Amino acid sequence: MQLDVVRHWRTEEDHVGLLLCQRGQVIAEETSKRKRETSRNGRRGRRALLGAAFALGLAAITPLQAQAAPMESATYGNLPNEGLYPEQTSCSGSYYQPNVPGGATKTAVYAGHTITLRYFYNPGCGSFARIENAPEGCAAHSNRPSDTGTAWVLETVDPGINYAYTKVINNLDGRLSKAVLFCDNQRLAETAWY
Repeated sequence: MQLDVVRHWRTEEDHVGLLLCQRGQVIAEETSKRKRETSRNGRRGRRALLGAAFALGLAAITPLQAQAAPMESATYGNLPNEGLYPEQTSCSGSYYQPNVPGGATKTAVYAGHTITLRYFYNPGCGSFARIENAPEGCAAHSNRPSDTGTAWVLETVDPGINYAYTKVINNLDGRLSKAVLFCDNQRLAETAWY
């Protein structure tokens, strides 16, 4: 019965899952060859081994990146590319740090960490903010002026990681944006408007 589960799992998962399932299948084939030679307790041990291999396979294909907590203003998300992470846009892989007055990279020291704030831009999609080496309680923040105030989006640092980056904010067609670093509701660094 475990072989059926492994085969079914093997056909529906990605390349990593296939490699691990192939290893699991080899164990299952070896187990089926040795079943005749082992006692009932030995079969249980092999089944447990196969179950562990299956669990390891599932763990290996589970995404390891943590999901940060995004928040946004009511006026954010009304323009093209807003609401998308940079890798979800048509500009994925082509964002760069532009020549922002005062620099597109800023640093701040907080809770013993030297945190780096970076501002990225693409003239076809907009911009986003990224923070690195940041403890929990810190957030990357992007904002732009809007007709009704300020549109903003932020992303917090999750447990187990030390970075965060925002969704894209649209600063095209004459609009401006900037990146801001907050830690425990304190504004620690920001870029100039771009």
